[in-house]
Amino acid sequence: METNEQGLTIFALGGLNEIGKNMYVVKYGDDIVIIDCGGKFPDESLLGIDLIIPDVSYLEKNKDKIRGLIVTHGHEDHIGGIPYLLKKINIPIYATHFTLGLIQLKLEEHKLVRDTKLLTIDAESSINFGSIDVSFFKVSHSIPDCLGIVFHTPEGKVVHTGDFKFDLTPANHQYTDIHKMARIGDEGVLVLLSESTNAERSGFTPSEHMVGNHMDEAFFKARGKIFVSTFASNVNRVQQVVDSSIKTNRKLALLGRSMINVVSVAMDRGYLTVPEGMLMDAGEIDALPPEKVAILCTGSQGEAMAALGRLSTGNFRGVSIYPGDTVILAASPIPGNEKDVSRIIDNLFQLGAHVVYGSGSTTGMHVSGHGYQEDLKLMLTLMKPTYFIPIHGEYRMLHHHRLLAESVGVENGNTFIIKNGEAVDIKNSIARQTRSHQAGDTYVDGLSVGDIGSIVLRDRKQLSEDGMLIIVVTLSKSDHTIISGPDTISRGFVFVRDSEELLKDINLLVIKVVDELTEANIRDWKEMKQAIKKDVGQFLFKQLRRKPVLLPIIIEI
Repeated sequence: METNEQGLTIFALGGLNEIGKNMYVVKYGDDIVIIDCGGKFPDESLLGIDLIIPDVSYLEKNKDKIRGLIVTHGHEDHIGGIPYLLKKINIPIYATHFTLGLIQLKLEEHKLVRDTKLLTIDAESSINFGSIDVSFFKVSHSIPDCLGIVFHTPEGKVVHTGDFKFDLTPANHQYTDIHKMARIGDEGVLVLLSESTNAERSGFTPSEHMVGNHMDEAFFKARGKIFVSTFASNVNRVQQVVDSSIKTNRKLALLGRSMINVVSVAMDRGYLTVPEGMLMDAGEIDALPPEKVAILCTGSQGEAMAALGRLSTGNFRGVSIYPGDTVILAASPIPGNEKDVSRIIDNLFQLGAHVVYGSGSTTGMHVSGHGYQEDLKLMLTLMKPTYFIPIHGEYRMLHHHRLLAESVGVENGNTFIIKNGEAVDIKNSIARQTRSHQAGDTYVDGLSVGDIGSIVLRDRKQLSEDGMLIIVVTLSKSDHTIISGPDTISRGFVFVRDSEELLKDINLLVIKVVDELTEANIRDWKEMKQAIKKDVGQFLFKQLRRKPVLLPIIIEI
C-alpha cells in the first residue's frame, strides 16, 4: 500500500546485490520516472533460462503514474529488459542517439517499433515530468553516448551517475563534463545514486587510450590472420581495431550477428569511422593473403555458439584459425564466465594460434569502463551529497562504496545500502528506509516470460542430476488387477541393460503396492500414483541414495 504520497521515494527493481538487470525508480507524488531496464544472464543453476529481467509488478499496478523511461546507455544490463516491459506497459523511452539505435534493434526483433515512442536526448536536454524536472550530464564509459541524470524535485536534487569512469583521454573524444558536475554539486545534491562495480579496486581506472597503443603493437607483430573478440557494444574498441587494421593495411571482416548489427548502427549514426571498401564479407577472407586480413568477432565471454566459440572448435563455416594466426581477447570475463573463456583459450592454443588474453597491465588489450576507487571518490567529492545510495553491484561492492563515501565526507548514517524493492523515503529533507515494494526476478525461457517458477526449476535440476523413471501399469477396469506391466522406462537414471535386477525389484514393489491398494478397495488413480511414488522413491533412495523424477502412468482397460 502506498504511503508518502507527496514525498520523494527512491528504490530499485534490479541492480542491487547483483551485477545486471539494472532498474531504478524515482517517484514524487503521482509522478514516476524509471531509469534503465536491463537484463542479466543466468548462471548454470537456472537450467534452460535464457534471460533474467526485473519483476515489474509494482509498475504494472502504478502504470498511470509512469511518465517515462530514461536509459543511461546501451549495455545489455541496462536495455535488455525493455521489450518485455513494453509488452506490459507502453511508455515513452528517452535515450541518446546511439542508445536508441541499439534499443530499436531489440524492438524490431520483438515487433514493437511501430507502437513505441522513442525520444532522443543529449547532455543539454531538459524534460518535465510533472513535479519532476530532469537534466543530464556527460560521462565516459565503454560505449558511446552515456549520461548521468539529475532529477530536480521539490525536496531537492537526486543524481544518478549511470555507469562511468573519469577517462581524460577517451578513444571517442566524448569527455566527461567535470565542470557541469561540479556546478551540480555546488548547487546542492540531496541524494546521489552512484555505481559500485569497481569499488574494491584501488587507484584510477586506466584510460582507453592505452588500449589503442597495445592494439597497434599486436597488429604490427602479427604474421597471419588476426582475430579480435570483444563486446559488440564496445564501439571504442571496435574503432581501435579499425584504426590498427588501417595502419597495417588489413581488410576487416565481421563475424557474429550482434557484431554486424551494432557496427551497422554505429556507422549509420556516425559513431564509427570505417573507410570505404575496408569491410569485406566472410566469404572473401580466403581470397586474401593472411597478413592482409583482420576479423572482428563476438564470443569474448566464452559463449559456445558465438563466433569465437565456433571458430575455436573448427565449426565456423568458411572461416578457420590456422597455426600462426593471432587471436586477441579484448574483453575481460564477466564473473561466472571464467570457465567458458578458459575452455575457448585452450581450444585456440590447440589450433596453434598465438592467443593474447588477460586484462589491464597483463596485455593492455582491455580496460574497465567502470570507475575504480579514486574515480568513485572524485564523483562523491564533486557531488557532495547529503544522502548516498550505492547502486549497481553486489553487497560487498556497495559496502566498500559506503566506506569510500564516508572517507570523503558523507556523514556516517547517511548512506543507505538497500535491497531491490526497499524504498528510501525523503520528506522535509529527512530520509528513512522503512518499507518495501515487490521486486525480484522474472525468467525468460524461449517465448515464455514469467511462467517458469521455482517448482519447474527444481524439477529441471532433479532431472539433470538423477534423471527420470517412468512406470507404466495397465489395470483391468472391472476388478483392478494388473493386466500388463509394470513396464519401467529409464531416462538419465540408469542404463537398463546393466540394471535389470534393480528394475525387476522396482516392478515387484509396484505390483505389491497395487495389490495392497486393490485389497483395501482404493481405486483412486491419484492415491495409487502417490503410493507408487512414495514407496519406489524410498526404495531407490535407500538402495542408491538417488532421487529420480518418478512418473507413474496408470492405464485402465
